[in-house]
Amino acid sequence: MKRTFFKGSALTACSSSMILLSAMLASQTVSAHGYMEVPPSRALLCQKGVNTNCGAAQYEPQSVGETFKGFPAGVGGAPLQGPIDGKIPSGGHPSFSAMDAQSASRWQLTEIKDRNIDFQWRYTQSHPATKHEYFITRNGWNVNESLKRASFESTPFCVVDGGHQLPVSGAKHNCNIPEDKSGQHVILGIWTVGDTDAAFYNAVDVNILGEPSLPGGWTSVGGIAPSAQLLVGDKVKARAFSANGVSPDYDVEIAIDTAEEGSPNNWAFKLAEKINSTHSLIRAGIRHENGNIEPVRGNNTLYAQKESGVTRYEVQLDMKEDTAARMSVASQQAEYVLEKGLASVQFSMISNRPMNVEATLFDENNKPVGSVAKQVESGSTSLTMDVRSNPGQHTLTLVGTTLDGRTTRQDTQPTQMTGEGAGVEHDFVFPEGISEYTAGTKVLQPKTNEVFECKPFPESGYCKQYSPTANGFEPGVGAHWHMAWDKI
Repeated sequence: MKRTFFKGSALTACSSSMILLSAMLASQTVSAHGYMEVPPSRALLCQKGVNTNCGAAQYEPQSVGETFKGFPAGVGGAPLQGPIDGKIPSGGHPSFSAMDAQSASRWQLTEIKDRNIDFQWRYTQSHPATKHEYFITRNGWNVNESLKRASFESTPFCVVDGGHQLPVSGAKHNCNIPEDKSGQHVILGIWTVGDTDAAFYNAVDVNILGEPSLPGGWTSVGGIAPSAQLLVGDKVKARAFSANGVSPDYDVEIAIDTAEEGSPNNWAFKLAEKINSTHSLIRAGIRHENGNIEPVRGNNTLYAQKESGVTRYEVQLDMKEDTAARMSVASQQAEYVLEKGLASVQFSMISNRPMNVEATLFDENNKPVGSVAKQVESGSTSLTMDVRSNPGQHTLTLVGTTLDGRTTRQDTQPTQMTGEGAGVEHDFVFPEGISEYTAGTKVLQPKTNEVFECKPFPESGYCKQYSPTANGFEPGVGAHWHMAWDKI
């Protein structure tokens, strides 16, 4: 592949639009998908649980940032004009809007210790690449303002010609970060797809140190990511590990003593301060250009000296169970009647806490035949579940988790299904369990109420290729479903 490098300081550095975006990109029935893997994109760190409160991005990092190619031309939201200012990381997709948040402490920073860097992408659906480009924020950019074209240098510091060939996951794009860039920046990696109007825009949050080894002998060994809201009596523990396993001498724990300390940013700051006051060979915070490491109310990086032997940290939350939380099935019918294998199962539940609940109906072989999930307030709630099954004994299982995740309750009740059976058996209701689809897997397509069987190898590989924005192989619905499935 041809690689082009730029140096210098310049290198020395909308609703109607959204309708157009959705319509034009949706018309490309088989979309490419991928994300920056090295260094990790903002969305990939969401999937890994390092970044939190990410919305749908944590489930689909490969779909984040897909929009029109053409950045930085125009104003965005139309062909050859790229993303809209303020919505660059999300690509303007509402499902991924959490990615557009921007502040000094919102996202975990990946330390860049060497300006000579190899960028790598992971492609979940590979299409020909016109090019890969890498932009970086200007010196003096406003780290607390949403990302716009003006936030970035006007030209990329590195371009890799794709030659209209299929890109390979893990292939290295060797680039050099400009010498005048240091500290906190955002690198915008762009994969321009060759056979559609789209490109993928991946924001990568970095702290550029630009030296082979960190001054003072410090090595990054983890991070403190503010996540859950905690209550008085909860505890947070930073657990240290060496190459030989646990290293308890460097463990640090704090207790939540007040309601104010339970705020995510506040307990992260308290833990970082406790680490710094407890150990001389461990530091927590943000590293400044002068080498000082200071705690912040937000994401903190953990550093260790070689003498400590510490190679990584894990942060554990010890959240006390809410022993007073209650939840149960309140009422249900003694039996439900199937018509051609279908039924609408209605029942009620009761809880004394707001909860995320999921109800699943299992047949006599313990196969799930219906489910419903909902966030409910405290009190009584009616739920309705669409079921496809055969007559016989069934089990209704209700699981509820308090909104803070600290307490789970479960109730299980027997029920009877009567009437007319569904006929053709199936293994999954599409797209549930999609990672397990293989040749011969039978799935029920709820959109058409039909059963489809995954084709033999090698076509069976298409059965797993699905996302809400790229459904070309969705059984009975996608434009190319015949390549992957047989209707039974």
